[in-house]
Amino acid sequence: MMEPGFTTPEFFPALVELLRWRRDVRRFLRDEIAEDEVLELLRVAQFAPSVGLSQPWRFVRVRSAAARAAARENFERCNAEALDGYAGEDAALYAKLKLSGLDDAPVQLAVFCDPECTTGRGLGRRTMPEAAEYSVVTAVHTLWLAARARGIGMGWVSILDPQAIAVTLSVPEGWRLVAYLCLGRPVEAHLDPELERLGWEQRQKLEDVLIER
Repeated sequence: MMEPGFTTPEFFPALVELLRWRRDVRRFLRDEIAEDEVLELLRVAQFAPSVGLSQPWRFVRVRSAAARAAARENFERCNAEALDGYAGEDAALYAKLKLSGLDDAPVQLAVFCDPECTTGRGLGRRTMPEAAEYSVVTAVHTLWLAARARGIGMGWVSILDPQAIAVTLSVPEGWRLVAYLCLGRPVEAHLDPELERLGWEQRQKLEDVLIER
């Protein structure tokens, strides 16, 4: 079998650029994304690794105005509570941050983990059952990179009450919300993350997180 093209020296720099340019997008154009393009991205996300090949991810398309309004209210309430947890300059800076694209993103997805899924027959989950949720995170990241490669931005809204979202979307009991995602064409592109650009935090260096034993 011939070596795939991505093992060539020319491919690695392109992969690094894709990773560097992946952004948590909050500002979207309201232009619709074609349905076949959305489905293509979700199919690519399914190439993500999962513990025991369990594929425990469940993608819920949030289409209705009522469900989107409930998610927006959920965010507003949780965001206000989060703001109350800061003081001084941190509170002032937090209040200026744009932390969701819920008003403009044409596509919204709630990504759940089904921890009781029988796919994979429990392989690898006896000692680390949380690996099912980790698997869902890999699918989210795979989707993120695929979307970026197609010129589509994605934002992960984590300032939400996950149980309330599960009730809003009437998902089966036991499903756990891992990510609420907004997708759309980005208004602008920046190499540096917005939180870094606005002074909230800086990227750590490898020596800050690499531990030798």
